[in-house]
Amino acid sequence: MTQAAFFVLTALADEPRHGYGILQEVDELSGGEVQLRVGTLYGVLDRLSGDGLIVLDREEVQQGRLRRYYRLTEEGAAVLAAEAERMVAGARAARERMAAGRRAGTVRPAGGTT
Repeated sequence: MTQAAFFVLTALADEPRHGYGILQEVDELSGGEVQLRVGTLYGVLDRLSGDGLIVLDREEVQQGRLRRYYRLTEEGAAVLAAEAERMVAGARAARERMAAGRRAGTVRPAGGTT
């Protein structure tokens, strides 16, 4: 799963959102690390929709413009939960390996001598 898809699913985990709302939420959730362009967002939304992970929740006209709201499906929630668990397990393994390296003296500070 791409980082963009992960954050889009996460943005939809608590409530339906429209495109601009998803962009804002992804920016906030990622601490500004993931800043999607509109074209990229709609490509991700199309793929997630095609995979059955999100669906169109509703359409509203606001200030003469159509807003499409998307929501997570049950399958999307399950995929998001599995991906979050995979990431936690990967982070745990990395921390354990790094701690083992420090104990063994094989991990040195950046810029240190070999």
